Amino acid sequence: MHKKISWAAVLICMFLIFNLSSQTAKQSNELSKFVTRVIVNTVNMVFPKADFNAGSLNNIIRKNAHFFAYFALGVLIINAFMKSGMSVCRSIALTLLICIIYAVSDEFHQMFVSGRGAQVTDVLIDSVGTSVGIGGYMFIRRVIKK
Repeated sequence: MHKKISWAAVLICMFLIFNLSSQTAKQSNELSKFVTRVIVNTVNMVFPKADFNAGSLNNIIRKNAHFFAYFALGVLIINAFMKSGMSVCRSIALTLLICIIYAVSDEFHQMFVSGRGAQVTDVLIDSVGTSVGIGGYMFIRRVIKK
């Protein structure tokens, strides 16, 4: 049962990434601006004298979305492989391979979405997110085992 749930979570995460990538540039930017406003308003409540440049923060939010989406995907995929009984080394290698291929295909898909385009830097950010996710998963797994 855990194996099926783990793989279902992977598919849901991939579906969410695909849906976000299917947004037009305008829709995607509006979502980023909304998240930026929430962050700026929250920080201003905690630190009223903070001065943020919301424009540059918006770009940081967009790039962090790539990182965290693929961080989550990496964690979910390696978890599914481990729950399926695959060896650690093979799980790590296949997780990296799947996430990188998915990131490349995601950027390719964006070339056909209005106002969007493919960016190699986004694939790199996605790959770093995946790697950090895998590393975090393996670290926590080791801590739990001890």
